[in-house]
Amino acid sequence: MTEFYMIRHGQTNANVMKMKQGTINTEMTYLNENGQKQAQTLANNFDISFADRIICSPLHRTQQTAEILNHKADLPISYDKRLLEISYGQWDGQKNSDLRAKYPNAYNEYWNDVLPNYTQYATDGEKFDDVVTRVHSFLLDTFKQYPNEKIICITHGFTVKAAALDVLQPKDPMSLPEPRNTSVTKIIGVNPNEFYLEYYNQIFK
Repeated sequence: MTEFYMIRHGQTNANVMKMKQGTINTEMTYLNENGQKQAQTLANNFDISFADRIICSPLHRTQQTAEILNHKADLPISYDKRLLEISYGQWDGQKNSDLRAKYPNAYNEYWNDVLPNYTQYATDGEKFDDVVTRVHSFLLDTFKQYPNEKIICITHGFTVKAAALDVLQPKDPMSLPEPRNTSVTKIIGVNPNEFYLEYYNQIFK
C-alpha cells in the first residue's frame, strides 16, 4: 500500500489577482509573504517526518513550499513533470474576470472557473482529461516504484483535483472544487487497480 499526500503550494501574487498561473514560472507566481506563512503553518501542524520522500513539481512555487515543509524532516526530494499545473496555453497569465467576460460559455458560474470546454477558445490549452491521464500515470508508476511508502507530493490546485478525479471518476468534473493553498489531500494505492481518496482539501492549522 502506498500513501500519497498531495499538497497544493502556498499563495502567490497571481493567486491573489485570480490569474491563470498554469506553468508560468516568473516572480508573480512565486510564494508571496502570506504563501510563505501558509507553508510554515502547515509545517508547524503537519509534520512530514513520518513520510519516506517528497516528489515535487519542478516549478518555483512548489519548490519553495517543499523547502519550508522539509526544513526539519530533511526528506529526499525528486521532481516529476507530471505534477506540473495544467497549462491553459494562451490563457496563462490572464485574469479570470477578463476571460469570463470574453468567454462566458467557458466558465462555471458557481466556482467562477473554467469548464472543460475552455480549449475551444484556448486551443493550445491542456485538456482536463489529459491532465488526469498524466496524473494517473504518476500515481501508478510511483505506486509500483515505491510500494509501502508514504510520499509527500507538492503540486498545484488543478493537479490535485485531477488526482481526485482519477480516483473518483465523477460524471461532472466541476462537482469537485480545486483545493485551497497548502491544503492536504490523501490518496491510498492498494494495488494498481485500486486507489482510494481518504480525504480532500484539508487545512491543518
